[in-house]
Amino acid sequence: MQKPLIAALALVMVLSACGSVGQSRLNPMNWFGQRSAETLAPSGGWGTSVDTRALVPVVTELEVIRTPEGAVVHAAGRTDTQGWWDVELRPVNEERPVDGALIYEFVLASPVQRGVVGSEASRHVTAGVKISNMRLEGVRRIVVRGAQNARSVSR
Repeated sequence: MQKPLIAALALVMVLSACGSVGQSRLNPMNWFGQRSAETLAPSGGWGTSVDTRALVPVVTELEVIRTPEGAVVHAAGRTDTQGWWDVELRPVNEERPVDGALIYEFVLASPVQRGVVGSEASRHVTAGVKISNMRLEGVRRIVVRGAQNARSVSR
């Protein structure tokens, strides 16, 4: 029992006196490599997506429907050809009122294939957005913009 204890103490004293053991493979703290900071961010950084959708040519209708939770803004528009998609009322100014007006842009994505003119009913697009009572506070007017015109509703 004394021989292993003496051998262990001798080994500990020898290793502690040796300054290079801290960087050697004998040191268990070095067994899994050096610490390094890793990030989940891509090497080029987070890309910001740019919305390349176009404004609807003509806004034909605008209606604000009151609900207990706020309001629903419903807009309709007319395109020049068929096939337009990904329709949205995109808020301007992060949905904060500008001079008492909430402003939305009526945007849509262009057709994948060259669109056919077709009937007026087939070129009709609609979009809507829900606005909470908190967002409506201080709002006197809601505006929806298109490429050629804009429609608004006032309180």
